[in-house]
Amino acid sequence: MRGWGRNESNYRNPCLTMHQPWASLLVHGIKRIEGRSWPAPIRGRLWIHAAGKAPEPATIKAMEDFYREIYAVNGITDIKFPEHYPVSRLLGCVEIVGCVTCEELVSWEAIPEGVRLEGQTAFVWLCEQPQKLIVPFEMRGYQGVYNLERKIYESAVRGLTSVLAPLPVTFPLPNPRDRFSLKPGSLSSNSNGSSSSKMEKSPTLQAAIDGARAAATQFTKNNSSVPTTTLTIEGSVKPVSSGTRNKSNNKVQRRVDEVPESCDATTLVCKAEF
Repeated sequence: MRGWGRNESNYRNPCLTMHQPWASLLVHGIKRIEGRSWPAPIRGRLWIHAAGKAPEPATIKAMEDFYREIYAVNGITDIKFPEHYPVSRLLGCVEIVGCVTCEELVSWEAIPEGVRLEGQTAFVWLCEQPQKLIVPFEMRGYQGVYNLERKIYESAVRGLTSVLAPLPVTFPLPNPRDRFSLKPGSLSSNSNGSSSSKMEKSPTLQAAIDGARAAATQFTKNNSSVPTTTLTIEGSVKPVSSGTRNKSNNKVQRRVDEVPESCDATTLVCKAEF
């Protein structure tokens, strides 16, 4: 499992590749939780890149229906979804302000009920201040959290614009002077045993959860093994481990846009298993 802590020296301009439609929903401020099987290794700006797999119309509909229903829990009925869900593009960024466990999130009464419905993965990354690129531009992604190339970063940072989220959320820090204070275990003492998973769900909400759960499972199939990279040498194609590189051979090809991810079927939030 990846660790968390104060050492961010390896991340200059961190970026995360995600499948659509989850990537755009996060950058547009509709999605407020990013669920992962490992704790967030950073605080601050995280760039969001959309992987190369185009989403099915049924997947988009299922996720949009899901967010309509969980926002309705908090009385929000007018949500403007993205007009397009581009792939193989850098989309924008969010601010990672903390990371807690699922158990802590679903019992956290200081945040809206709809937010608690989003997160039931092992760890949930808490996202604020979404910004999108006015013109998303093409680039390749990589596995896990990686650094943007400097030229890409310098171009991207000039093209950001703020997003008007339907229900912006501010996650309160246990210690406002310590930006790493919102971490796994930091809310355990405040838990009172309540859980959004135990709330009485309307038939439409439950149907939306079930539909989005089914959409999320498409990324869990056949993704249990370690991802492979396509390595082309003298016309032959051989599967090799994802970390293999051959700097001396200019025919090396990395299929990084087809990043295999699994999505938690309850939270409907993509999480990478690397």
